[in-house]
Amino acid sequence: MTFDKKIFGSVANTDNGEVSAATTFWYHQEGEVVWAEYWGGSVVKGFLVAKVLADNVLDMVYQHLNTEGDFRTGVCRSTPEILPDGRIRLHERWRWTNGDGSEGASIIEEIG
Repeated sequence: MTFDKKIFGSVANTDNGEVSAATTFWYHQEGEVVWAEYWGGSVVKGFLVAKVLADNVLDMVYQHLNTEGDFRTGVCRSTPEILPDGRIRLHERWRWTNGDGSEGASIIEEIG
């Protein structure tokens, strides 16, 4: 499985998350390192970096600037699922590392 040059869109997120259907993720990969830039909705600009674990699970850290002018940081574990049409869906469990430190879950799917 490769994440290089994949574009993902958000399809679900818990209420304490800042990513929405308006957020787009642009993924890249070299070997076991994955990174992405993301923006849209309440996210002005964000970046993530991840390492690929067994079964193509992504262990990542992320940071972004939101429309309120606040920096947000967190950690995430993304587990891939291959959809019937071959696209990748990522099931994400994440936790803020600043602010309230709350946890959440989200799903993003390949759109391009």
